[in-house]
Amino acid sequence: MKASEAVVLPQPKKRLEHRLIDPVHLHAVSSATEMPPPAPSAPTGRRRWLHRLSPTIARDRCYTRAFLSAGLRPTTVPLADGAVLHIWLPPPATGSRHPILLLHGFGASATWQWAPFLRPLLAAGLAPYVPDLVFFGASASPASDRSPAYQAACVAAAMAALPDAPQRYSVVGVSYGGFVAYHLAHAFPAAVDRLVLVAAGVCLEEADLAAGLFAVEDIGEAASLLLPQRPEDLRKLVGLTFCRPPRFMPSCFIRDYIRVGKFQRLANQL
Repeated sequence: MKASEAVVLPQPKKRLEHRLIDPVHLHAVSSATEMPPPAPSAPTGRRRWLHRLSPTIARDRCYTRAFLSAGLRPTTVPLADGAVLHIWLPPPATGSRHPILLLHGFGASATWQWAPFLRPLLAAGLAPYVPDLVFFGASASPASDRSPAYQAACVAAAMAALPDAPQRYSVVGVSYGGFVAYHLAHAFPAAVDRLVLVAAGVCLEEADLAAGLFAVEDIGEAASLLLPQRPEDLRKLVGLTFCRPPRFMPSCFIRDYIRVGKFQRLANQL
């Protein structure tokens, strides 16, 4: 493909988009008739010490240090609708390198998904831009829209608002980030020069679900796995998504991971 050519993609299937491309909304759909669980309170007293000793938070800090040590710089971009997108910018010395936008998967964040790949990308002569998608990590929005099309619009607006914003960039999307990347390339073809989708079933249809091509039987089961509330749910999710899942997953670590995830979702709602 020549650099001047725009990416042309078919229009995403709208029905599939509602059922499969919007996992952020799945939990609300599947539990509409159930009483919602009580929101976790802010960490105070004993909870504050548990929060400080959390292995999940400790690992998040390690990933953040990996970004900082690689020279990336965090910033936040306010958008017109009140959303705020947190994004890591490439080191200043990479201004002449080819920009690449990295979109994480569902349940992850920029640091958790991409920390191991930063130095190889920089060594390959690329300038990585790594956002937290809206409703994940440090990005938030008051909007009720949870669609990947909205995510794509937020990412495109944030990239355009950056100082010395790149006119065109390559995009890599993993899993749910692949759905967002697909919508980004479709809606903003002038900005995307290359597109890489990793483990993102953007071509799947409703008939594929009915034919039993998925490891889950219905949307409700998928929602319970994507937003696990119990250690056994998270173990099942890991077993389905990793070709070599860890043999030993202590319940205390899993509960900590779930608890920290609840605090993060609460913070993004405030």
